[in-house]
Formats: sequence, structure tokens, C-alpha cells
Amino acid sequence: MRVLLLLLLCFNIGFAQDVLLEGHILDGKNNNPIPYANLSFLNTLKGTSSNEKGHFYIDVPESYVEKKVHISSLGYKDTILPAKIILDNKKILLQEDTYELDEVVVSKSLGDVIILNPVSSYDIKSGFSSSATPWVLATYFPNIGAAKKYIDKITIHVQNETRFKRTSSKFRLRIYDVDEVTKKPNRDLVLKSIILESTESEDFVSIDLSSIGIKVPQDGIYIGLEWLFLPFNWYANTFEHPISKKKITEDRFAPTFAAVYQKNQNYRTMVYGLGEWSDFSIKAPGNNQNLIPAITLKLSKEK
Repeated sequence: MRVLLLLLLCFNIGFAQDVLLEGHILDGKNNNPIPYANLSFLNTLKGTSSNEKGHFYIDVPESYVEKKVHISSLGYKDTILPAKIILDNKKILLQEDTYELDEVVVSKSLGDVIILNPVSSYDIKSGFSSSATPWVLATYFPNIGAAKKYIDKITIHVQNETRFKRTSSKFRLRIYDVDEVTKKPNRDLVLKSIILESTESEDFVSIDLSSIGIKVPQDGIYIGLEWLFLPFNWYANTFEHPISKKKITEDRFAPTFAAVYQKNQNYRTMVYGLGEWSDFSIKAPGNNQNLIPAITLKLSKEK
């Protein structure tokens, strides 16, 4: 199966000296480390993530010191800083993003179960992988009908990547409501960081969220998959450049999320990178089906 890259790679010709940009990402209020924060150089395809202890490092061309870096993390305000400040100070302080979520009420009387985008192994046609900079790939699920619905379970299908030598990889699950104006992903409905781990022995990852009582908003919901650019997830991909015929080695980061074609045009896919959400639309050859992440959403209706 072929694997789709989110963006085309840009190749720089030359021998400019690299600079090691490293440091820690910390909570601006208590100086606690912030794990799994994503950093991206604006107007480039270069980025990395902080590890479990908030530490990050990345080799970049010397010219990147003059660029700006976009930093994002669940529960914190997006921040943009000059790379030179990060290089000199070795730390980034993020401010908590404070807003009120709707009150969570776990209904004690749940009725019918609804399965959105059911997926079998025969449905999987391709996959989404990431290189160069961290991304969030989010799929919109419509809320149809007047009954109140709660998220019961989310299942994410993945593809095996033979070049990735570890037995497992990590990614973050995001759950968003919908912006009333733009119809793009808006606020995180769960501020707790949900880190999931895919293994080579299973082609899917499931998480039961029934105990949290996440009510599906009237306008629908986005389920997001966030790549983490950690050494734990890294692997190398070597291929022949189509023009120069030279061997090219690129950094890739697991997992590869499986993809299916969906006939229902309500299922919208968007990608978050470099500080903004953009439409991500791929059509099946010869028809109007959309290629979307193979995510199955199980909902429970309130009686």
C-alpha cells in the first residue's frame, strides 16, 4: 500500500553549517516540564517535539536561527518565539490556556449505540505518515439527530511500517468541538493529555472513554491524531530522487495511520501545522469519495 505524505519535502542544496537548538519547555506558572509539546519553524518543514521531561533538541541550518518557532501543547496557549531567543535561553515558558468547558454529566441511562465510520481490514486503502514537522490530522464526525450522545469508544487503525524497527510508537489523541464560524476544530474537549501507543502486533488502537462522559456538541466533533516527533518514534526512509537519481534519506516518524474512502461528504478532514488549520482533501480516482483516517467512533445515545 502506498503511503501519503502530508506535504512534499523540500530539499536544500548546499553545505551550510548546522546549529543544535535544544532546551526545555516549561509551565510558565510553576516551571514544571511540559511533555510532548510540538515545535515547528514557521515557513519551513522542520520541527520536533519535547520528550517526557520537556526536553527537546533539533539540528537546523544556521540560517534558521533568524526564523521564528511556533510552539503548541495541549492546555497551553500557542506561542511564537524567535529561534535566537530559544538558542540563547535554552528554555520556553508556556502560559496555560484557561477556558471553561461545558459541565460533564455522565448519563446513567444510555440507550442505543451508534457506530460512525465502521472500518474493516478490507476497507483500508492507504495511510497517512509524517515527516519534517509535527502535525495534527483531525476528522469531523457529524451529530445527526436530536438525542444527546456521548463518546463511548474511539478506535484508530494503523499500518505496519517495516522500516520502523521498534515494536511500538506513541501518538496523542485530541478531541475538539467545532468553531461556529469557520467550522474548523476549535477547543479541546479533554484537557488531559491522552497518549496512546500502537504496537506491531495489533493493527488498531482502542480507548474506552465512557467513564469521562464526553457529550458530542450539537455541531459535531473532531477527532484528532497528533504525531510526536520523538526519538522513540523516529525511523529513516531512503529513496532515489526522481530527477537527480541520488539516494535521499529523510526522517520519518511513526505511526502510519490507516486511511479509508468515505462516501459521506460530511466527514471532513483537516490538518494542523505551522500554527493553523487547513483543509486536507484527497478524492478517490474517478469518484467523489474522500480519503479519511480510519477512525471509528462509538457513541451512546441518552434515553
